[in-house]
Amino acid sequence: MEKLSVSIVIPAHNEEKYVVRCIRSVKAAAKRYGGEYEIIVVCNRCTDRTAELALINGAKVIYNEDRCIAKVRNAGIAAASGDMILTIDCDNRMTRGTVAEAAHLLSTGRYIGGGAPMRFERYSFPLWLNDLMCRASFGITGLYCGIFWARRETFLAVGGFEELKAMEDAATAKKLKKYGRARGLKYTCLRRNRLINSTRKYDDLGDWLYFKLMVANFGTLVRAAFGDRSGLDALLDRIFYDYNG
Repeated sequence: MEKLSVSIVIPAHNEEKYVVRCIRSVKAAAKRYGGEYEIIVVCNRCTDRTAELALINGAKVIYNEDRCIAKVRNAGIAAASGDMILTIDCDNRMTRGTVAEAAHLLSTGRYIGGGAPMRFERYSFPLWLNDLMCRASFGITGLYCGIFWARRETFLAVGGFEELKAMEDAATAKKLKKYGRARGLKYTCLRRNRLINSTRKYDDLGDWLYFKLMVANFGTLVRAAFGDRSGLDALLDRIFYDYNG
């Protein structure tokens, strides 16, 4: 079966606490696969030691200043040379068989790409509720996210990640799914491996974080649904693009 070369793209904003453990998980998965690979850390407005630590641990480092996670990922894809692209956020980890399973699925010729199931690195009642909502959403829509994987030529053909400040993952999954359907290929999810999802925001701000945000910012979310995104963009900056926890 075809042995694909692999580029793993890791967007990072001030991730000195997490970048080494992420890279180590990626290296373990890449070595289990056994093919040629590269790790690309995209430093986004970093003011800490993220770039230094990434370089020390064998990653290629590039820089991006956009306040849009999709544009950060797309910068990494543009710099990639592998046949297959995987993306993972810097505070998360992948399990050891991730690269091998994704490469195998692509090599069968039946799949355009896909995502991965997500599991928190620890659990509590509100985190179980978050987990169950995510599972239900993915199961109903089929728009699996987490770790994205597809051939590089596929990402380039669809224009990369949908360049939105939020919900870019679902929009990108929808785009890949549509592109695959037109070619008789399925968009799928890893079965034997998963994304280990960081709980750092919950550790810092409480396990009910996103439920509280939905209640406290209900008006902002409603206005955004009708086209006024000014309040939403400020909220996204606060909880994602300026967060340094």
